[in-house]
Amino acid sequence: MSTTTQTDAYACARAWTALSGAHARVAERLTAALSRACGLSINDFEVMLRLDHAPPPGLRLSDLGSVVRLTQPSLSRMIARLAQHGWLTRTGDPNDGRGVLIALTPAGQELLHAAVPVQVQTIREALLDRLSPEEQDLLSAALNRITED
Repeated sequence: MSTTTQTDAYACARAWTALSGAHARVAERLTAALSRACGLSINDFEVMLRLDHAPPPGLRLSDLGSVVRLTQPSLSRMIARLAQHGWLTRTGDPNDGRGVLIALTPAGQELLHAAVPVQVQTIREALLDRLSPEEQDLLSAALNRITED
């Protein structure tokens, strides 16, 4: 391996280590804060946030599967648990008898609105407050470029 190739390989490894380490640190803090304040996991929060912005009558389970990195059976169990708490509803899709639509209930909206400030404070403390405004803009632009399809 040439010196240039080796340098590029180590740069790649360092970038990955930094990204995965930052994600783990922020996710750990967010998990603890959401659980302590609201009894939610990060995945619960993410699903409820997506449902809060979904047009009526809600989203299909498959739409949520593309957002939350869980297997379909795990996602189904999570949706059932959140519905059991009264935070979500599951109804048949009028356009597809096999489909199920998931929507946020008023109680779910209330819980989500209590969770958002917890998420914001945690992200600020664990991530944004450690960066200058310019670094925040650069981070946002870089991550958005990576996630573009």
